[in-house]
This record gives sequence, structure tokens and C-alpha cells, in this order.
Amino acid sequence: MTAPSTAPQPTDPDTVAALHRLIMDSLDDDQAVDAISIPLEGKSSIADHMVIASGRSTRQVASMADKLMRRIKTEFNRSARIEGLPNADWVLIDAGDVIVHLFRPEVRSFYNLERMWAFGEAPTPPADA
Repeated sequence: MTAPSTAPQPTDPDTVAALHRLIMDSLDDDQAVDAISIPLEGKSSIADHMVIASGRSTRQVASMADKLMRRIKTEFNRSARIEGLPNADWVLIDAGDVIVHLFRPEVRSFYNLERMWAFGEAPTPPADA
């Protein structure tokens, strides 16, 4: 049995799309607030997508992050890196091809990452919008 990878690896477009879809579906299942996706492919070397979402409380943010980490490990045999889980005001999950920021609403509003990373384009709205 192969151990999960912890280092970012070049990934084929179908795998990137599947990872992105898993993340968006997981956040939708966990009732994330205002989940958006910002395409970074060709604009930044850090990832192909940046996903930003809010939880209503630190408990919800921590729960969404924990479930997302487990789903990524189960589906892709990959351990994503995580920062900020103990306080859960802002949790960063680095899944390699997709970077996920989970915030409490006040913290998200303060940092306004959507504006910083949108490159003058409107972020992709949630699927149900």
C-alpha cells in the first residue's frame, strides 16, 4: 500500500477538475456560505483554483475543514496541508492544485481575498446562484 503524498505533484487536468469538484461539493454538502472559486491557471504558479467560503461559526469552519481533509485523503490518497484549524477563524487548506480558504464572515470581510485574487475578473459564483 502506498503512503499518501504530502508534496504537490503535477496533476493532469481531469484530476484537477475532479479535486476541484470534490471540494466544491463538500463545501456545498456542509452548507458553506458564499463559496466561490477563482481560476488561477495561467495566472499563478501556486495552484489552478482558489476556493473561498465562509462558515457561520468557528465550529462550522473547523468541521468543514476536517471533513474536507478526510475526503481529499480518501478520494485522492493525498494529505493536504492545513493551517489555522485550532482557532478556526481562517483555515487554509493546501490541496496542491486547489487552495481553500475557509473563514468566519467577519474575518473574510476584513481580508477580502476575492478582491485581491480576482485579477479584475468576477469570481465564479456558487453553482446554485
